[in-house]
Amino acid sequence: MGPHRHITFDQSWSVYEAGQADQIFNAHVPVDIHQVLMDHGRLPDPFYRDNEASVQWVHQRNWVIETEFDVTEHDLQNRCATLRLEFVDTHATVAINGQTVGEIANFFRRFHLDVHQVLKVGNNRLTLTFHDNAELGRKRAEALPFPVPYSETNNQIPFMNTVRKTQCDAGWDWGICLMSVGVYVAPVLYFHQGRLIDSVRVTQNHEPDRVHLTITVDTWGPADSEESMEISLTDALPGSMTFSSGQHQGTVELEIDNPRLWWPSGYGEQPLYTLEARLHDQHWCRHIGLRSLHWDLSPDDAGSRMCVVVNGVEIFAKGANWIPADAFPARQTPARYQQLLESAAAANMNMIRVWGGGFYEHDTFYQTCEELGLLVWQDLMFSCSLYPSTKDFIDDIRPEINWQIRRLQAYGCIALWCGDNEVIGAINWYETSRNNREKYLVNYDRLSRVLEESVLGADSSRLFWPSSPCNGELDFGDAWHDDNKGDMHYWDVWHSGKPFSAYYDVNPRFCSEFGYQSFPSFGLVKQFTLPQDHNVTSPVMEVHQKNPAGNSIITEMFTRYFRFPTGFEQFLYLSQVQQAVAMKTAIEYWRTLRPHCMGTLYWQLNDNWPVASWSSLEYGGGWKQMHYHARRFYQSVQIFWIGQGRHQKLVAVNDLTEPALLKGKWSIFDLAGKPLKQQTLELTIPAGASLVLTDYESDQPASEFAWATAFARVGAQSFDCEATAYFDLWKRLDLPPAQVQLEVGQDGQNIYVDLTTDKPAHFVTLDSLGNGHWNDNSVTLLPGVARRFYWQGELPISINPGLNHLVQSYQS
Repeated sequence: MGPHRHITFDQSWSVYEAGQADQIFNAHVPVDIHQVLMDHGRLPDPFYRDNEASVQWVHQRNWVIETEFDVTEHDLQNRCATLRLEFVDTHATVAINGQTVGEIANFFRRFHLDVHQVLKVGNNRLTLTFHDNAELGRKRAEALPFPVPYSETNNQIPFMNTVRKTQCDAGWDWGICLMSVGVYVAPVLYFHQGRLIDSVRVTQNHEPDRVHLTITVDTWGPADSEESMEISLTDALPGSMTFSSGQHQGTVELEIDNPRLWWPSGYGEQPLYTLEARLHDQHWCRHIGLRSLHWDLSPDDAGSRMCVVVNGVEIFAKGANWIPADAFPARQTPARYQQLLESAAAANMNMIRVWGGGFYEHDTFYQTCEELGLLVWQDLMFSCSLYPSTKDFIDDIRPEINWQIRRLQAYGCIALWCGDNEVIGAINWYETSRNNREKYLVNYDRLSRVLEESVLGADSSRLFWPSSPCNGELDFGDAWHDDNKGDMHYWDVWHSGKPFSAYYDVNPRFCSEFGYQSFPSFGLVKQFTLPQDHNVTSPVMEVHQKNPAGNSIITEMFTRYFRFPTGFEQFLYLSQVQQAVAMKTAIEYWRTLRPHCMGTLYWQLNDNWPVASWSSLEYGGGWKQMHYHARRFYQSVQIFWIGQGRHQKLVAVNDLTEPALLKGKWSIFDLAGKPLKQQTLELTIPAGASLVLTDYESDQPASEFAWATAFARVGAQSFDCEATAYFDLWKRLDLPPAQVQLEVGQDGQNIYVDLTTDKPAHFVTLDSLGNGHWNDNSVTLLPGVARRFYWQGELPISINPGLNHLVQSYQS
């Protein structure tokens, strides 16, 4: 076929505002305009204090990103010169040597542009001119045949539902409005005679002790000649496929005997097989897990199940919702992905939901999930708005979905494709659509069918779930409150002000969203504030609280459960206690409902800037108290006190496929720590089951609390279990002021803190030492029981952690 060559444009880019070529900034991929301007001292930090408003001019300007490259006469002897673009954000005119070769306006698509005719021997210039996405949205909205409501409460920029760009770039109820502009994956220029590898897909068919794999390769470019491609996979005989004239797609069958199966985290190991495809100088490579996977949606007495089954084992999905890792695309680095996802796995999660208001993540995200055993619930990128179903919109959506599904399909960690986030429910949110519900249902159904057709056309091996929440195909009912089938979003505690006990009133089959807010830690708050800002209702702190009722909800709930904190730092601390209590109340109860309930994905795992939010990991990756509780309440074998008030049950849960041998005790203490009652535990928890261990009713609820501890063993695995219960509201308990003693030590490279107390101390929380986390935190500390906490992360310059506990938050 003749010589092939490609140029990867990852270095030496010039950036300037259109019309101001005398002010050039140097950059490299990822080219993120906001980050480039900050790096060159032309933009204040949008995250600092109230700078958000002062950086909005950036997205309103046109920006030029360009680079130069050399082309040889040999290059131009190739039949084709194709420029491949992806992760281009968003509306851009592409030119080479001053001649337009394409106009693109979809961040989620891959584009191939024929540029052979505009290239010349010697020096050439590639130019991308970016236009205002807000103006694009306005023009598209004006051209629609009828109004299509957008998410006004979340987006600060109107009509984002007409622009195929990360929806939360325009702001969300936890997100800054930072309308990013740039190129985040290096463009590639191919000189070639024939086909280019576009994607490689894998279909796995498992039999006992054997897996058959069908490898499908999709290509782009001229297909009027015969070409051969090599395919290799670890432990399998290499294969090859020949593309006949006219073919853009080829398949090859591979087989592996006795495959090492990939398991979700907590259920087994994650061996990966290297799959490679080679065509001329092109090389495609993925490290994939081999597993069987399907969803059990079968009917039962309560309605119908929703349970993911991997390698024949029913998996209780434990995890959280993922939003973009940073509002600055340039900061969405492999190291950031590794940090956040390792924290998810460390908290015993086995599933992450990629939420539909973000973007289809970089390959690094999915590869890391593959390595860590994290299943991925993958939304398509539609969220909380209604969306057009015009021909132009659908013509843009089809190639987007087709490409993204083909790009991601080989990853074994992906568990399902979901059509959207809360779009069907959004019909009831806007007056325009409420007044003509049938019209907007038809509009929704038209788009949803296109999404399903596009997804299944690219991957028929996985479940397509129409929406989240959803009761199933063609069911437009109230999935928000229906706990008989499908997945559920339960927000009545946060948005409707119901008490935490309301979580006991719902029995979801699979709850894919629910949450409660807290503030970030004082250490993080100090990074974006001045001392005069240290009040939750100060203008600066309110800029960093995007939920309009957020501060009121947090404060009002304090008055129900807790004594009011005495200062700003204590306010932040108590908000994290309250968030942890809310989430552990829901998740611990729902875990005991298995097999009726088989999944909980709380909102949300991470933040994309420093803000009050529902996250368990604050911006930068620090662990809030809730994340430490998540590590405990998501543990494969654990004990929970279930109940509100004087009546509580101690329940053990075992998610694993073997029985758990459990030994321990539960105790009743008075508030000063004197033991009043104690009972030993020694029993077996059946595989995949929950079991009530004891049922206790307090006759003096304001004067005592319960504590339980146990050690469990399942095969070679062991688990330390612990649970604390209170029989009355914390504000009614006259908890004695505890004197918690802290002693710092170091064993080689290991830093630890020993804590002791003279009285019971509740929600004892050590401050972070920097980039890392403690092995445990936010715990109950009993007199006479010393506890050691290890720091896991970068070694700090100084070791002097602060400490908070519940009584300390309201007693100065």
